Amino acid sequence: MSYDFRRLIYILEILPSIIAADWTKIYEEIKSVENCNLNYLHLDIMDGHFVDNLTFGMFIVDTIRKITHLKLDSHLMIKNPTKFIEKFYKSSDIVDVHVEVGEEAIECIEFAKKNNLKIGIVINPKTHPKYILPFVEDVEQVVVMTVNPGFAGQEMIREVLWKVDYLNNFRIKSNLNFKITIDGGVNWENINELKKMGVDRVVMGKSFFSLDYERRKIYALKFQKPQ
Repeated sequence: MSYDFRRLIYILEILPSIIAADWTKIYEEIKSVENCNLNYLHLDIMDGHFVDNLTFGMFIVDTIRKITHLKLDSHLMIKNPTKFIEKFYKSSDIVDVHVEVGEEAIECIEFAKKNNLKIGIVINPKTHPKYILPFVEDVEQVVVMTVNPGFAGQEMIREVLWKVDYLNNFRIKSNLNFKITIDGGVNWENINELKKMGVDRVVMGKSFFSLDYERRKIYALKFQKPQ
């Protein structure tokens, strides 16, 4: 693994995934994320076609935007992202699209670049990262799925973690600054390992929201310290 001296001191960012929150008290859940001094909230958008599950759409994203100063990272697990991406950018700071949607992923990246917007490219566990290398210069982050997308609470597929090393080496050799984000099965036991591998951001669902408010803050502060 190549060593990136830019990473001598850096902070791993935790992005809590709101899908795992208690929606009967969603306002309090969001405020607890703010109280942890985190920067982002991760939103999983599923259409029942690209993945076998449904969550929520633009109305919920717009509503969350009104009640928090947190940056919103909207992960579009939808079949036709080009149809909706402009609308999601109305309230999102980053929009993530899957390379598996084909040409539409390229169109979304071009749209974001043209409008100076932040976009992420997502790869599923079975997708080789070589397919996204032509696009990483224009993205904010590469999201490596370490579970099959569609449902929260799954265990991490550790066999795909080699992609982190692959992407980190390419990033260093190409002198690029895209972030490497892990989404799926991240918990307080494996987060330090991911940090040492070169991961910049982690999406956390159940492991974050299953804690009481005070422990969320303690754990977030502990694991986001510079290494």
